[in-house]
Amino acid sequence: MRKGSMTARLWPFLRPQLGLLLLCCAMVLVVNLSELAKPYILEIVIDRYLVAGRPDNGLDSVWGMGLAFLLCAGLSSGLNVLEAVAVNRMGQSVLMDIRRMVFRHIQHMPMRILDRFSSGRLITRATNDVETLNELFSDVLVNLFKDIFMLIGIVVTMLMMDWQLALLAFTGVPFVFLVTFIVRGKLRRNFVVVKALISRINGFFAENISGMRLVQIFRRERQKLKEFDEMNDAYYASTLVQVRMNSFMRPVMEVINALVIALLVWFGCRSIGLNASGLEIGVLYAFTNYIRQFFEPINDLAEKYATIQSAVVSTERIYELLDDKANLEDLNQGEPIAARPQGKIEFQHVWFAYDDVNFVLRDVSFTIQAGQSAAFVGATGAGKTTIISLVSRFYEIQKGKILLDGVDISTLSKRTLRRHIAVVLQDVFLFSGTIAENVRLGDEEISDREIDEALRLTCAAEFIKELPGGMDYPVTERGSTFSAGQRQLLSFARAIAHDPAVFVLDEATASIDTKTEQLIQQSVKNLSVGRTMIIIAHRLSTIRDCDTIFVMSAGRIVESGNHDDLMAQNGLYAALQSKA
Repeated sequence: MRKGSMTARLWPFLRPQLGLLLLCCAMVLVVNLSELAKPYILEIVIDRYLVAGRPDNGLDSVWGMGLAFLLCAGLSSGLNVLEAVAVNRMGQSVLMDIRRMVFRHIQHMPMRILDRFSSGRLITRATNDVETLNELFSDVLVNLFKDIFMLIGIVVTMLMMDWQLALLAFTGVPFVFLVTFIVRGKLRRNFVVVKALISRINGFFAENISGMRLVQIFRRERQKLKEFDEMNDAYYASTLVQVRMNSFMRPVMEVINALVIALLVWFGCRSIGLNASGLEIGVLYAFTNYIRQFFEPINDLAEKYATIQSAVVSTERIYELLDDKANLEDLNQGEPIAARPQGKIEFQHVWFAYDDVNFVLRDVSFTIQAGQSAAFVGATGAGKTTIISLVSRFYEIQKGKILLDGVDISTLSKRTLRRHIAVVLQDVFLFSGTIAENVRLGDEEISDREIDEALRLTCAAEFIKELPGGMDYPVTERGSTFSAGQRQLLSFARAIAHDPAVFVLDEATASIDTKTEQLIQQSVKNLSVGRTMIIIAHRLSTIRDCDTIFVMSAGRIVESGNHDDLMAQNGLYAALQSKA
């Protein structure tokens, strides 16, 4: 792998489970010893009691050997069950930690990085790739140790019983390595393709489910199905390659196994017939059993090779994300804001580009006094919404300064900065849960009384009281059972409940009917006392009463003043008013 082997990368997750891992390994050793003992017991029975006719003497008898065989079989079966339970428990604990780390990493990725990732790529890493590691832990990890130890045990036992016959039995090993070497590269390359296609399919599903209303409105079902079929066919073809490789390895291993056993039987029978080496029938029988046991872990390893390769690729993909520490934002880095800020906002010669080349804001300077209301208007793409993203430090500016109460926000903790800035967007996002949970968003300091007050002030209480359960009414994914206006009212309540010093409305009344808008405007006036208000609006009627209106064009502020002043200038603002 790129930065260390898969085992080395996963070791930090395995370390807390070390005790359980060692216990599993100990059980595996006992199971292997029991399995190795069974053919040896049968060899003793055949050569000592059946062929040589040794009389029974207590436990030194066929009955005694039978009891020993039964004890070995029972011990092996019982420990196998315990080992399987322990391995799965260990694996699930590790996967839980990996999922948590992946999700936490995604949470701390800055917007400029998230903008470049498709949702499908991130979802696949957090689900499919982690689930592939589940197969590694539950089906491969300890069994791999078990198979390797079994091979070592069989080799040692066979060499001790008859070294010449053992060397003859090992003639099939080079062919096993040759087959594995041939298949290895192709499997790995194919898994890279399969994982990439899964990411595309997951992203396609997520995108189309979210946009299904639009697909149906424009009757694009056939087109989208065609696009999906192309990806699905490619995935089908890639998985067939994997199936063919897996189907190829097992029969080849079986053929090598059968040829070695045939060679062993031929040589053993010939030796017994000629009495050349004193080979006993029981030894030959034990060897044929050991050869089956010898190739059983090899066959098992061959089958698990695909799982190992898939896990290697998935681990690489997970760490491709986790290794990118440089693109994580530390929300606590910087000076905390000890007290609630007054809310004075200043932009001083700010330049900003999303790609560091094409500037969206160009030398923007303005001041919004604490407690004042300011609006930004202009054509689409003028840079209005970018202002909001920069105030909350979702993106970092290339030049200039942004100040909050005279302090450069680049020196402040993002967590505490965002604690005092509430943003209400046009595209409202509601989480699955209840209305109260969507307003509170996990902040236990917000009481039910404060939620009630927030819902009342935003006029959301009027429709909530008609719902069964009131604040405990369930919210479906993205709030699909609420109207656009109702979702917007809930987003207002959510912002108000968190008592921000700076209140930002980004086209927040665009989806609300005229009557509700009037109620919202009245509540906004009530809430604006002691808060700085920033409003992005296309409906110019909603910003007439703002203290200052900034008119933007091509990333610059071209006009500023109150409504009357701007109308008197008869410039771009007046032109926008005439088109409204």
